[in-house]
Amino acid sequence: MCADHDSDGLAASPDLANSQSHSQSHNQANSQSHSQACGQGLGNQRRDHREDGPRLAILAKAPIPGQAKTRMIPALGAEGAARLQHRLIEHTLKMALGATSARNITLWTALEHDHPCFIEFQQRYGVTLRPQPEGDLGARMHAALCCAGGPSLLIGTDCPILDKTLLKTCQKRLKDADSVFLPAEDGGYALVGVRRPDPRLFHGIDWGTSSVMSQTHARLAELLWTLECPTTVWDLDTPQDLARLADMEALALEILP
Repeated sequence: MCADHDSDGLAASPDLANSQSHSQSHNQANSQSHSQACGQGLGNQRRDHREDGPRLAILAKAPIPGQAKTRMIPALGAEGAARLQHRLIEHTLKMALGATSARNITLWTALEHDHPCFIEFQQRYGVTLRPQPEGDLGARMHAALCCAGGPSLLIGTDCPILDKTLLKTCQKRLKDADSVFLPAEDGGYALVGVRRPDPRLFHGIDWGTSSVMSQTHARLAELLWTLECPTTVWDLDTPQDLARLADMEALALEILP
């Protein structure tokens, strides 16, 4: 997710500045209402074990034709690429909810923060919405991790092979390590988890290159942080990746438009 500067789940947008103020007030109201509803009757319910783990941030672009999954447009068309983005966001949320309580999940939105897709998912799944701030990818990831207020994980929506079992593994590894990453085959990574955020982790990284993970290794060494990398994954970024996903029949039926 992080090696590609045009990654559809995480790319910056000039629309952020125009819509951030409106979305913040809208999301704060929705989040407050949701929190109040979730708080009712907790004393009489068994505590959800998923609430004990680290918080999870998900970075996602609104499924707007012509602006989402742009490198898929030659194969799917603008509308088809947008539908793919919509399905990837929902797939990621469903997967995340298998390992993390909804109250511990924040969907960080880009392009159009009050897009009907985001509002629908907030209402259906009970997750929190927040607009991605301005800045490069590193600045936006750091802001999301800081907002968690403790150990946290961050993912995009472009890695369909990230399942709840692997996410749970990353959560467990973070209990004993300073950081956990899922390196991607393109030289970036699909997941980052930290016990405590530090802006130096993302400083001076050449986002959009195949050296993202190797440069991150160097930053971790400078910080004297321990690192866990449970496995290497791949992202759904290009038309060539569609064929790879098609070989995974059950997953393809859920995701492909």
